[in-house]
Amino acid sequence: MDNLDRSWMSLKRCSDKYISGVNDFLDKAFQRASKGNEILCPCKKCINRYWHYRNVVEDHLIVNGFVDGYNKWIFHGERLSSRNTPLSRNHDDIDGLLHDTFRNIEGETGHGEGEREGLSEDAKRFFKLVDEGKKELYPGCENFSKLSFIIRLYLLKSLHGLSDVAFTDLLDLLKEAFPFAQLPESFNKAKKIIKDLGLGYDKIHACPNDCMLFWNENVEKDNCSVCGSSRWSNEGDCTTNASSKIPAKILRYFPLKPRLQRMFMCPETAIAMRWHDSERPNDGNIRHPADGEAWKDFDSMHPNFSKDPRNVRLGLSSDGFNPFRTMSISHSTWPVMLMNYNLSPWICMKPEYMMLSMIIPGPSSPRQDIDVYLQPLIVELKELWEFGIETYDAHTNQTFQMRAALMWTISDFPALAMLSGWSTKGKLACPTCNYDTCSQYLKHSRKMCYLGHRAFLPTDHPFRRDKKSFNGEEDHRPAPTSLSGIEVLEKLHDFNNVFGKGNKKRRRNNEGPWKKRSIFFELPYWKHNKLRHNLDVMHIKKNICDSLLGTLLDIPGKSKDHINSRYDLQEMGIRKELHPRKDNTNGKAYLAKSCFTMKPEEKRLFCTVLKNAKLPKGFASNISDRVDVDEMKISGYKSHDAHFIMHYLLQIAVRKELPKNVSLALIRLGNFFKAICSKVIR
Repeated sequence: MDNLDRSWMSLKRCSDKYISGVNDFLDKAFQRASKGNEILCPCKKCINRYWHYRNVVEDHLIVNGFVDGYNKWIFHGERLSSRNTPLSRNHDDIDGLLHDTFRNIEGETGHGEGEREGLSEDAKRFFKLVDEGKKELYPGCENFSKLSFIIRLYLLKSLHGLSDVAFTDLLDLLKEAFPFAQLPESFNKAKKIIKDLGLGYDKIHACPNDCMLFWNENVEKDNCSVCGSSRWSNEGDCTTNASSKIPAKILRYFPLKPRLQRMFMCPETAIAMRWHDSERPNDGNIRHPADGEAWKDFDSMHPNFSKDPRNVRLGLSSDGFNPFRTMSISHSTWPVMLMNYNLSPWICMKPEYMMLSMIIPGPSSPRQDIDVYLQPLIVELKELWEFGIETYDAHTNQTFQMRAALMWTISDFPALAMLSGWSTKGKLACPTCNYDTCSQYLKHSRKMCYLGHRAFLPTDHPFRRDKKSFNGEEDHRPAPTSLSGIEVLEKLHDFNNVFGKGNKKRRRNNEGPWKKRSIFFELPYWKHNKLRHNLDVMHIKKNICDSLLGTLLDIPGKSKDHINSRYDLQEMGIRKELHPRKDNTNGKAYLAKSCFTMKPEEKRLFCTVLKNAKLPKGFASNISDRVDVDEMKISGYKSHDAHFIMHYLLQIAVRKELPKNVSLALIRLGNFFKAICSKVIR
């Protein structure tokens, strides 16, 4: 039934071919999925809910047609594909798996056991796995070999998050129940058996001060050539051999080339890698990066790259996290992730298609020194752009020269400074406005305030002439222009990069907002990219949500409306109705109520709306547990909770408690975020 022709399903239901196809379907369905003389009716009205006799089902399918999307007849005896049910197969194609993984040694597979001394390392690993694949799990076992059973167990461990200790205990239980089974003794030994099937990583030693990597020409050095620090930790004895020494810092780098090649080993994934070119709707809407100007501009600049849709487009993202799950230990580890934009939007962000490029160790953030750790990735990206790599396409059963390009980076605001080199602090913090950033230091709040956003509005917009609502002046400046990659490279042509935590006092030959010349400019195409760095909207939304909720509920330490901000307004000479008023009798300053100030009962009602909201299961975490109605505050919510609050709940909560002009502004703000986060932007 899996091989049954389905082309007749798109024909007119009155045609002879459609009727013949329905009868073929019914023959197979009654053989495999009947209950007595009835089967589930897959027509548009019954939708596989009601059991009917053959003549009734036939009439329904001819009159109503099949239910939309029912192309895999799982209710009528057809098996799900192995992609959806990875544990459903009775027999694993281990031979096919090994030949796909070691396709480059096909010419060496004719050697016997006594002729394997002169083989390559890949060939030796291949024959080792072949031998494991031939061993029976136990005498007389037909369904599993030793290798296939260990692979299946390892898959279970990955799918269900079993710890290494739990995996070892499970092996002990299986050996006790099945004493004749050829099972490894522990998780580590099981891992050694199948490690050659997986995608490994390289351990690269690094200077503890982030000055350099002991890599390439520096691989034999024992001390950093910049700061002189030892390559080895204090626990290691420098008099012993290198194998017994303990490195002070280790970068774990996952090579990119084999991971990209693996994407084309499966026929279904190889087809999905062409989605952006062959299946993407071209209706003028934005639903994928390929619909944006940056992608189209890249295609026009590099036609030789874009003519083959299998060439891979990548995005890079990085952020720090505490791996110890506690705030009592200050530790920052930085993973660097790569996203594959050849795939459709509903696939490319799934964990199985994200690629971990490297893990930069802590205990502190690498900051501007992240370029030191990005060197191996940049070298691979340059090779993939200039030369490519021979890759087997399982869909066409042919090899091609695959190339890859890094389109942009995505990060939060502090990480943007680390990746781009533009300082996101101080007077010129905005990378979009760059040298035209409009800023003012507020001495009472001790913060830099960034103004002048009216410059991005149309020239005839009424806000440009509105003095009272802004800084007391009209604003008719043109919008600032972003710096192109060529302009940035010209400004940084003679820039002296200084890396390493022990070398921050060394003067650079440039004292502007630039902290470094980004390593990404070593990529031949980077200076021509129209969009090089992006900000993550989820971080921005979380920060705005924190500020809004803190200000509306007047949460101490989180509100933006406080005594110092009122003195700043007074110094700027704007919003006179909000200036602090001093009482001559006691000298205390009193603050006038803002238009968004809520009474205690209004705050409780606001919090009650958020707490009592009934959310779909899995749509967001339990927001109600984060709301304290009695204390009138919200805390501990995650980024996705802020996403849901800004899109839906805030607009409901402010509708009755706040004046119309305030609630309307907040509703429009929520609608703006909802629009730019929609699946299709029109």
